[in-house]
Amino acid sequence: MQPSVLVIEDSASVRRLIEVCLRPLGADMRFAEDGLVGIEAAGADVPDVIVLDIGLPGLDGWEVLARLRSDPATNGVRVLVLTAHAQPEMADRAAAGGADAFMIKPFRPNDLRVAVEKLVRLASTTLPSTESG
Repeated sequence: MQPSVLVIEDSASVRRLIEVCLRPLGADMRFAEDGLVGIEAAGADVPDVIVLDIGLPGLDGWEVLARLRSDPATNGVRVLVLTAHAQPEMADRAAAGGADAFMIKPFRPNDLRVAVEKLVRLASTTLPSTESG
């Protein structure tokens, strides 16, 4: 089965770069330009992995991550947080918020591909929740 990746990123050039980086994975890729659209896209068709920019217009990536984690439909989705803010506490904040991986922009294309590939493998080995809410 083809993995699915949702990229929530407001910069068209960064979205394009991510698309090119991840193309070798053969993933079904979808894109959202802001946090609200990203949350709606994730809920409508739950992806295996989300690449989430923090500096989004409207709802920032921290709020998007919190909403994803609080929704039973998306709380198990693997999330890679992507940010241009290189402060050390950003990685800690991402982990505390429930992110599975963290990367700083600018990133090396191969590093992004490897990180997402690892999350796709983790997602495929995780059994879906059987709890009913």
